[in-house]
Amino acid sequence: MIDTIQATLSRWIRRIPLLDRWLISELVGPLIFAIAAFTVVSLSVGVMFELVRKIVESGLPVLIALQVLLLRLPSFLVISFPMATLMATLLAYSRLSANSELTALRSVGVTARRMIAPALALSLVMTTLTFVFNDVIVPRANRNAEVTLQRALGKAIATEKGDDIVYSRFGRLAGADEGDRTRGLAQLFYAREFRKGTMQGVTLLDFSRVGFTQMLVADEAKWNDKEGKWEFLNGQSVTLTPEGGTITAQFDRYLYPLSAAPVRIAKLPKDANNMTVLEAVEAEQLLRDAGDRKEARRLRVRIQEKFTLPMACLVFGLIGSSLGAKPNNRTSRSQGFGISVVLILVYYVLSFSFSSLGVKGTLPPLLAAWMPVLISLAGGWTLLRQASR
Repeated sequence: MIDTIQATLSRWIRRIPLLDRWLISELVGPLIFAIAAFTVVSLSVGVMFELVRKIVESGLPVLIALQVLLLRLPSFLVISFPMATLMATLLAYSRLSANSELTALRSVGVTARRMIAPALALSLVMTTLTFVFNDVIVPRANRNAEVTLQRALGKAIATEKGDDIVYSRFGRLAGADEGDRTRGLAQLFYAREFRKGTMQGVTLLDFSRVGFTQMLVADEAKWNDKEGKWEFLNGQSVTLTPEGGTITAQFDRYLYPLSAAPVRIAKLPKDANNMTVLEAVEAEQLLRDAGDRKEARRLRVRIQEKFTLPMACLVFGLIGSSLGAKPNNRTSRSQGFGISVVLILVYYVLSFSFSSLGVKGTLPPLLAAWMPVLISLAGGWTLLRQASR
């Protein structure tokens, strides 16, 4: 079986033109080096120092710390892949240009666009790899890392908890007169916190009947799956009538017909990075149905960024190879690293700025997420035209 796979792979590699195989081999070394360098730096700053502090101050076992470190590694690899693609393409093509190897290719009629084609192909591979990591591996690994760390520190596992849960349901309102119905806010649900399947400090406002306002205040509330209703415990019901009267009642247990959406909202990860695309789409729909437009809009931006983050590999591959392929380019490794850092900073400042505009509602989420990619691709195309002269 292994021999068959190796033979198939060998035949497939031999079909790749010699020029492409040579250029890809020149790119792979710098790419691996850059991935390792950026990952070590970001991992050290992002999680390693914090784990060392927990080992010293909280008695976190070293083996558990290493396990958490490995689980967090994919999230930092996702950050490193685009940056490494930029640095690898810039350094590889700059070295080939400094050694006059690109000049020799131009002398036999090879265009700059043909020269950077392997870099773009490798960038597309890195784009696909980044998307797979970011959508499949990172959410699960981050959740496992959080659970492992909390369990080791003797804390409650944070898989079912939330604070300040708000759910609003819009629908048809029953009028005071028979047959008179309109649409509007029907119920507003609020819970101070959600722990282990129970809502604490619950308040429910019911506007489903025009002219009547009912308020339920309870110490706790649970979703009763058998009844398909909410079970309020130890509370008080206050109803305001159209005539200005007040009806008050104390209760130990009260069943109220409302969907289980508040529980699903409470269980949503606070960070969109811990969701897959499908989970984020479902969460956005849930928030939209709940009337939380601001949070739903923010999540729509994050969903688009699930696709634009991997596209940064293609953007950086185009920019790095175009810069490196310029005639008489003699960029050293230290200069290449400096240029890479500047370009990365500019791109992510641009990305964060447009993302903020999308979250605020100034720009549509689709445009806010993709504008940095489109602007950068236009810049990379301009650099490629200059390298082709």
